[in-house]
Amino acid sequence: MESQKHLFDLPPDLHYLNCAYMAPVSRRVADAAHVAIDRLRVPSRLGPSDFFDQTDDVRRMFVRLIGAEDPKRVAVVPSVSYAMSTVAHNTPLAAGQSVVVLDEQFPSNVYTWRRACDAVGATLKTVAPPEIDDGRGRGWNEALLDAIDEQTAVVTIPELHWTDGTRFDLTRVGEKARACGARLVIDGTQSVGAMPFDFQGTQPDAVVCAGYKWLMGPYSIGLAYFGPAYDDGVPIEENWITRLGSQDLSRLVRYQEEYQPGAVRYDVGERSNFVLMPMLEAGLSQVLDWGPAAIQAHCRDLISGVIPRLKGLGAWIESDEYRAAHLFGVRLPAVHDMKTIQTALNAHQVSVSVRGNAVRVAPHVYNDAADVDALVHTLQDVVTAGR
Repeated sequence: MESQKHLFDLPPDLHYLNCAYMAPVSRRVADAAHVAIDRLRVPSRLGPSDFFDQTDDVRRMFVRLIGAEDPKRVAVVPSVSYAMSTVAHNTPLAAGQSVVVLDEQFPSNVYTWRRACDAVGATLKTVAPPEIDDGRGRGWNEALLDAIDEQTAVVTIPELHWTDGTRFDLTRVGEKARACGARLVIDGTQSVGAMPFDFQGTQPDAVVCAGYKWLMGPYSIGLAYFGPAYDDGVPIEENWITRLGSQDLSRLVRYQEEYQPGAVRYDVGERSNFVLMPMLEAGLSQVLDWGPAAIQAHCRDLISGVIPRLKGLGAWIESDEYRAAHLFGVRLPAVHDMKTIQTALNAHQVSVSVRGNAVRVAPHVYNDAADVDALVHTLQDVVTAGR
């Protein structure tokens, strides 16, 4: 794939390598927003089907993206924290059991489970990485597998760690979780959309994704897949639109206790958001047109020559086996403080994120060789100045 920079309106002097922070709105997504807002100038243009049809289309797109089958197993959520609260609310947990998470995992996938554990006397088991060396990714994966045992009720992890992109073998984790009778909940926010997701190999009980990163959509809307374990769950809010027969607006006051099939019951209130939903649909459509495999290949081509150059500066970067091409951490020698590094990057219009002691680099299809060259040259200047 050639660079798709022409489909975006990024400033020509900005080297935006930061999709893990927030995806830039493409022209397709921006056009969808403009059309949606213009439509809302006259509300009578909206009919009953507009509350349902587009969300159904988005559900179909999401199951196609993750390799699942039933669109009705997808819920529309406003955030990862909302989806995780829904999952925790419907996951049996008892004293003496544990919930397994990773060290420095994104807070939205920690706070909910911390509270759930505290409420019943369960243990939040945090798996830390080994010291930084050539075997760090492998060691962290092995430690994760060792942490899953007969007391484990839930394993709730990302495929890629948000701070440095460390990759976890979800197939092996899924096998171990199932063998121990534990549920597997995946935060796919930093992976789904940018790389193929092995749904059949992973066999997750739930997959949660924010929409504003690799799904190329807007902020405040996301999607969550719920497997059979959650078929009879109770949502954290009660909406008219999730009830059976809600398509007939004239009969809404004939209250219905039964929910629509699948995970629709977990939809957030006002899920049909007439601006955000068209934007999310446009973003998903664009991602599916490119294809996650092609996105990953483009990023791999971009960084293939960059990784050796960064390592030549004394930087530590996870091995190919335990990281993806679209999200990786660069750890410079300890003599360089992160504030100095961030200041230098900002001065050279290189947009990345500093997370912990790593420079997090997250390219996408709108990036080209000039962007990654600017990153290397800037870090090279920092290293040279620090010697």
